Amino acid sequence: MRHEEIPEQLRNLAFDFFFRFSRFEFALKEARILKDDRVGANAEADWDGYIRAFRNQYVLSPAGKALVEARPQRQIVGEHELEFRDVAFNPGASDLEKVVRLANTVRNNLFHGGKHGVAYWDDPERMQLLLETTITVLGDLAAQTGLTADYERYY
Repeated sequence: MRHEEIPEQLRNLAFDFFFRFSRFEFALKEARILKDDRVGANAEADWDGYIRAFRNQYVLSPAGKALVEARPQRQIVGEHELEFRDVAFNPGASDLEKVVRLANTVRNNLFHGGKHGVAYWDDPERMQLLLETTITVLGDLAAQTGLTADYERYY
C-alpha cells in the first residue's frame, strides 16, 4: 500500500500506537526500570527487567490473549529475501514475556519492518487489529504493574 492509500483511520491509529508505546517506555524509565542505571548512562527502558519484575504478578488479559492468538510475526533474513516467521518463545515463557515480546514485535514491524504482504500494511484490517489490540495490552500492563499515572500522565 502506498502512503497516500493508507486510510485516515489507520493513520490516526498508527499515531496513537506510537504515542502509547512511547508513553509506556517513558513510564518504565520513570519507574527506574532501566537497562543501565549508572549515572551518565543512556536512559533506556528495560523490557527484560520489566518482565523479570512482574512475571509472577501479570494476569493474562483478554487483550493479551487476543495478541497472542493474532501471532504477529517477526521479520527475518531468508535464503533469498526477507521473510516473516512466528515469534519463538523459550520453554516456560511467562504470559507477560509472550505479551511483551509480541507488543514489541508489532512496534518493530510498524517502525522498522516490512510494510508489505498480507500480514501488514497491505491488509489494513489486520494492521488495525494488531494496533488496537497492542494499545489495549499496553493499558492493561500499565494498570497491572502500577505504571498508569506515568503512562496516562495523570498525577
